[in-house]
Amino acid sequence: MRFNAVNAVALICLALPMVAAAAEAPPPGRTPGGGLAQDRLDELAHRHAGQLGALAPQNIAKARPKAPFDVTGTWFIDLRRSFADFRFGPPYPEFYEAGKTAMLEAEEARKKGLPYRDSIGQCYPAGMPMIMTRVWPISMIQLPTAVFMLFGFTNSMRFIYTDGRDFTDPDTVVYTYNGESIGKWEGNALVVKTKYFETNQHYIDSGIPISDQFEMTERFTVQDEGKTLQIDYTMTDPKMWKGEWKSTKRWLRMDESDIPEVECLPNLNQNLPSTVEGQKAVDDRAKPN
Repeated sequence: MRFNAVNAVALICLALPMVAAAAEAPPPGRTPGGGLAQDRLDELAHRHAGQLGALAPQNIAKARPKAPFDVTGTWFIDLRRSFADFRFGPPYPEFYEAGKTAMLEAEEARKKGLPYRDSIGQCYPAGMPMIMTRVWPISMIQLPTAVFMLFGFTNSMRFIYTDGRDFTDPDTVVYTYNGESIGKWEGNALVVKTKYFETNQHYIDSGIPISDQFEMTERFTVQDEGKTLQIDYTMTDPKMWKGEWKSTKRWLRMDESDIPEVECLPNLNQNLPSTVEGQKAVDDRAKPN
């Protein structure tokens, strides 16, 4: 066939619909109408295919053995023996260099009346395990599939999954300050293993750092006819200390208490002497004019 003007017009007419279709093709993750495609919806909703969510009615309805106790309620860390019981040591494990340095520097700061590694005062999350012993109430809701914790301190949240799921693939998991917690009932105890912790500005006690190898096991039991919750902690971090770091904490049931809304606001923290900025403000005011 000879190529001429008529042929050219015909080819153009054939190509126009294809060009228009290409121009109208939605971008990845969008529908032709401009909405979100199903794969993008799944991604944003953190869908884990094949694993029902802890609040899915069909997951809650599954037949399971009855739990030996129920922690649903509001709890407060037991500080009746000593206010220092919010700390996880002493005793401490044998720290490696980073931990030893933190202990020395923290003591020097204490002698000078200065805060040390005041990440919480800068509105970084307290993270596990310190979020458990802040001097604020903790609300817990226990379902057959999970234990949900809402902390009065900055309204942080923690989820302990008890529906039989495995830990998230380490190649896809998102590291967080409270980690990923999987619980199993063993006799009269709930045994919880937690890992995948965010390490940025995440400390235990007086600025003791953790690494990406930090993991913990908690053993939950109740005493005093359900009025006292005890958790036995076993914490390991082969990059930061030798062997196991063990600690036991207790919480008191507070049936006449609720969780308030609490936000961490850096500009207000600047007025608290226990924070770096607050201490600086105090020192500045003390300087002679």
